[in-house]
Amino acid sequence: MKVLVLCDDLWHPGEVILRGMRKIDRSKYDLDFVMACKDILTNDMIREYDVIVNAKGNCHSPGNASAPWFEPGVTAVMPDDFRAYIEEGHGFIALHSGNTYSRTRMPAMAALTGNDFIHHPPQCTIDFKITAEHPITQGVEPFSVRDEHYCIDLHAADAEVFLTGTSDTAAGTQVAGYTRLMGKGRFCCLTPGHNCAVIEHPEFAKLLCNAMDWCAGNL
Repeated sequence: MKVLVLCDDLWHPGEVILRGMRKIDRSKYDLDFVMACKDILTNDMIREYDVIVNAKGNCHSPGNASAPWFEPGVTAVMPDDFRAYIEEGHGFIALHSGNTYSRTRMPAMAALTGNDFIHHPPQCTIDFKITAEHPITQGVEPFSVRDEHYCIDLHAADAEVFLTGTSDTAAGTQVAGYTRLMGKGRFCCLTPGHNCAVIEHPEFAKLLCNAMDWCAGNL
């Protein structure tokens, strides 16, 4: 399975994703990592991959944080191009900072993810719980880990929630994972993943691998 991983923004160094995903079975998942998405991605290129994992907010790079990723007439692959990619039969995972969009700041990307990012408290211990049976949750046990507890406004009417996160903060209990069917393709949201400890956690690693398999149509 060919997987394109997009990462690296102001608050989310690409190294976290690179190091966190280093234990994933490379004999099963052929992972390519791209950080300078604006300058590298094309519509022909992304169609070489079965699944895209987006762990990147609307920021060109940590060193050029004032420049957005998505600029009409500049960026070759815009949010609507990602939607077309999915609807043709591909898979897409919005991982952690891939969910930092909103209908006021980047409406096309928020429409794609189906949520608006609101805020998060300081990193804290979050208890993640499986709330529905789904191929993505196969073999996954509840787990607790220190992470950023994302608060999102889930506005996609077709979202099927399978994961929640609860912390002893004002965030309380939040949606942490859901899926959408989009045309012939599949979308998955996973809000955990700020640090290596989360991505390397055995239960979260199962979730992420299952999500890649499901998005590729293999589960």
